[in-house]
Amino acid sequence: MSNKTLPFDENFLREVTREFPTPFYIYNEKAIRTAARRFAKAFHWAPRGFRNHFAVKACPNPYILKILGEEGMGTDCSSMAELVLSEAVGIVGDRLFFSSNNTPFAEFKKAKELGGVINVDDITHLRDLERIGMPDTLSFRYNPGPAKSGNIFIGNPEEAKYGLTGKQMIEAYRIAREKGVKRFGIHTMVASNELNLDYFLETADILLNLLFEVSEKSEVTIDFINFGGGIGIPYSPNDKEVDLESISNGIKKLYTECIVTGALKPPIILFECGRLVTGPYGCLVARAIHEKHIYKEYIGIDASMADLMRPGLYGAYHHITVLGKTGTQRIYDVVGSLCENNDKFAIDRALPEIERGDILVIHDAGAHGRAMGFNYNGKLRPAELLFDQDGKVRQIRRREKLEDYFATLSFPGLRS
Repeated sequence: MSNKTLPFDENFLREVTREFPTPFYIYNEKAIRTAARRFAKAFHWAPRGFRNHFAVKACPNPYILKILGEEGMGTDCSSMAELVLSEAVGIVGDRLFFSSNNTPFAEFKKAKELGGVINVDDITHLRDLERIGMPDTLSFRYNPGPAKSGNIFIGNPEEAKYGLTGKQMIEAYRIAREKGVKRFGIHTMVASNELNLDYFLETADILLNLLFEVSEKSEVTIDFINFGGGIGIPYSPNDKEVDLESISNGIKKLYTECIVTGALKPPIILFECGRLVTGPYGCLVARAIHEKHIYKEYIGIDASMADLMRPGLYGAYHHITVLGKTGTQRIYDVVGSLCENNDKFAIDRALPEIERGDILVIHDAGAHGRAMGFNYNGKLRPAELLFDQDGKVRQIRRREKLEDYFATLSFPGLRS
């Protein structure tokens, strides 16, 4: 197995572990800003502008959101908490894209109060929106069904719970127009962590053609088009990085052909990528605390699936670096301490020989890492640190305490 570059110097990480107890997440601000600027630069050609709405679910920390807001990004929210986070960092109005499903009424109301763009997931939601007063701007999420294959993380669109059918899309725009909506967008999201360039171009082609059909049959002008997220990152050293510039060039060609041919007003281009922006630039840092030699060789670390669930949930690969050591002398399962046998960060992984006390760094944990943490077995979620542009390390979320775990209980003797 080839090596993989860390977004931090190994000696630096070792120093950080002397100040902050493991496990913890750490993010590289400079690298995140660079990724944000690269994304914007790739789509500089968009005639009426481009914006990525960072998927808050990927890394719901206001310090990270503030950084991305400074780089011109908006937010993509899907819950009340995410709306509140976006509001806290000042990302409101049309910089906030609210795209949820099975949506509670209170969340529609909050999104409208913030002036956000509501992206409707089902035609029946129009009734809920009437209760709060139909917004001036609406977007609708398209589910292409059998017209598009899915991937392992979301599944085939026709089996997914998200979005409207093509027939419903045309009807939804017509109803919304009749009810006074003045500005419209169109959206789809059919993949997660996808590395195949052609997948995104095929999706763009489908959505642009639907835009033309909707404009014609529903008699509305589509002001913005959101191609969704799902651009993956190379978790494995053998994965090839997605060529963002090639995606942009391919979409530019399709966009130009569709808009010019259809004599349509050029729509603003939006995305809602999270993983691409922060994923490679955050790590989970843990310490080896146990070894076990039975039918297999095990290394136990002080983090668990409760801290990073992707390997246990999806069988996802995350590269592991053992600080100060090289080579692949042993084959290990790297595990946590949950009472679940899928609490494993690596299975049959070739690594240097590991001793108790060694620091293990789990790569590409800057998105859908700490965010997906949980408290099963009473595990307490780890701290988050930021390596800022000035070369300083700041704690941007403290580690949970036992009192936090018991805070919602009213049982005598467990009150904080």
